[in-house]
Amino acid sequence: MAVSPPEPPLTDGVVTLRPWGEEGDVEALVDACNDRAIAEFLDIIPQPYTESDALAYIAGTREGWATGRTTNFAVVTGGAPIGSIGARWLPEPEDGVEVGYWVAEEARGQGLCTRALKLVSRWLLEDRAVMRLQLRADVENAASKKVAENAGFIREGVLRSSRYNARLDRRVDFIMYSLLPGELAQS
Repeated sequence: MAVSPPEPPLTDGVVTLRPWGEEGDVEALVDACNDRAIAEFLDIIPQPYTESDALAYIAGTREGWATGRTTNFAVVTGGAPIGSIGARWLPEPEDGVEVGYWVAEEARGQGLCTRALKLVSRWLLEDRAVMRLQLRADVENAASKKVAENAGFIREGVLRSSRYNARLDRRVDFIMYSLLPGELAQS
């Protein structure tokens, strides 16, 4: 079942979340996704990342909205995309939704990803009535862990040796975080 993007787009006055596919999005994706930190921790992102990869990603995000399996937003400040945040519905509806995110190098350390995570979390928990949000962060990805914790997600435990990351040439331990409706921060 299709999921419609929120109208008006989600915003807190600093960060706006909107679907991918506007003018300039391809260039923003290519620039950001060729960053070493994004490529290492998100090894499913092709490297080098090309215009055709960006076009395929944008088409995939449209399909995700249409099928209701995923909802990916461009994280926008000042009119330009600086990152991506998405939700993937887990196989069984009662299992909840998994959230993932990244921001471009120049946008890191400013709290913008935390703002985006709070916006998408509020939308999922309040407007979409999701009963559980979860996200995974590589135990070595300090920035991603900080975003999750600053947005109010609770650390549940470690998924040991969860998968192999060829770019890092190691098995990855993921910290599992979750957020339930009653835990949603009011800030």
